[in-house]
Amino acid sequence: MKLRWGVGHVGFITTRADEVGYAVSRTVEPPLWVRKGLRWLGGMAIVFLVFLFLPWTQNVSGVGKVTSLSPDVRPQTLHAMIPGRILRWYVQEGQRVKAGDTLLLIGEIKDYYLDPALPVRLREQLTAKEQTAAAQREKVAALRRQIAALYEARTGSIARAQNVLLQALLRYEADSAAFAAARVEYLLAANQYARQETLFAAGLRSLTELQSRQMRVQEAQAKLVAAENRWLAAQTDVENARIQLRVIEADFAEKIAKAESELRSTEAYLYEVEGAIAKLRNEVANVDIRRGFYAVVAPQEGYIVRATKTGVGEVIKEGEALAVFMPAAYRLAAEVYVRPLDVALLRPGTRVRLQFDGWPAFVFSGWPRVSFGTFGGRIYTIDYVDAGTGSFRVLVEPDPEEGAWPELLRLGGGVRSWFLLNDVPIWYEIWRQINGFPPDMTAQFYQAGPTIDKSKQGGP
Repeated sequence: MKLRWGVGHVGFITTRADEVGYAVSRTVEPPLWVRKGLRWLGGMAIVFLVFLFLPWTQNVSGVGKVTSLSPDVRPQTLHAMIPGRILRWYVQEGQRVKAGDTLLLIGEIKDYYLDPALPVRLREQLTAKEQTAAAQREKVAALRRQIAALYEARTGSIARAQNVLLQALLRYEADSAAFAAARVEYLLAANQYARQETLFAAGLRSLTELQSRQMRVQEAQAKLVAAENRWLAAQTDVENARIQLRVIEADFAEKIAKAESELRSTEAYLYEVEGAIAKLRNEVANVDIRRGFYAVVAPQEGYIVRATKTGVGEVIKEGEALAVFMPAAYRLAAEVYVRPLDVALLRPGTRVRLQFDGWPAFVFSGWPRVSFGTFGGRIYTIDYVDAGTGSFRVLVEPDPEEGAWPELLRLGGGVRSWFLLNDVPIWYEIWRQINGFPPDMTAQFYQAGPTIDKSKQGGP
């Protein structure tokens, strides 16, 4: 077959070529939804790249509860100081009371304290013991005066006995001299008589002279016997004076020892009475103080949260819980617990964002300014030891530069916290989280360590 070319043929060929090109273009060009999807993906990639360079606030999270900043105004339990039974309640649960208001009245159950006149009887016993002690003190003074008088009497008696002994010694010396003189006189008279007797035998002396000498010998002998007797009597008087001196000393020693023994016995009894007086005074004071425990009073202004012992006539033990008391003048704080890995990054004054249970919140932990329903705070103190659960307690107080915390917060309510650290790009935070690095802190903080506020930590 032969093709013939002409104008008609050219138009036909052109038309066919357009149709073929349109079909090819329809086959090669992507669909519209693909092109739109690529545009969206490109836009999202650009947005994501921009998002990676946005600032992100690093933070450390923790959970805890609402508490009071001062320990003396935290919820406390009122206990019974003495065993007894409940006589009457004067307040209702939830009622506000002032310091010193009577909350309930307790009655006695011990038989020793059941007597209503027990303090009067104890004071009567105390008065009697005090009078006994006064009498014993007077007796002690009298015995001491008696002992002093005995010492003076002993001194006088011994002096008198010593004088008697001295007189006896003097008489003994005089009688000794007289006895020696009488013996010499007797020997002389005997010698003269012997010579006269020899002369009488020779016829040179008369019998009268011999008898005269004999009479002198007998007189001298009598004097000698008398002097000897006086000398022996004087010797006996000296011994008697010495014996009397020893007897006087022994007698007074016995009297003084007896008086001192009675004095010691009286003093011992006086000490026992004084001990009984002290014991009675202690007992009287204990009874008075115990009677002050019958009324359980409010330690400070606050609220009776819950009564743990109810009813009238119910028996309670010593130290048993009676009611839960909440002081009125308390400063709110958050008691938050953090991991040991994170506590090294915190220090007093670090800012915190808090979310309280019961308050709706929209939280971006890395964008605290965008979050809604959170409240500002700052670290007041950090415990130096763990809480016994492997975590550390951090006390957070309201930030004075931000809004106040809700007035309706109740102590014990739950709280979540975010401790705000440095601002870093989001890509850096993602990289840090993937590698498990700690949050970024300044090198100066790591080298110097956390600042210790001794005024808040109770340091010296």
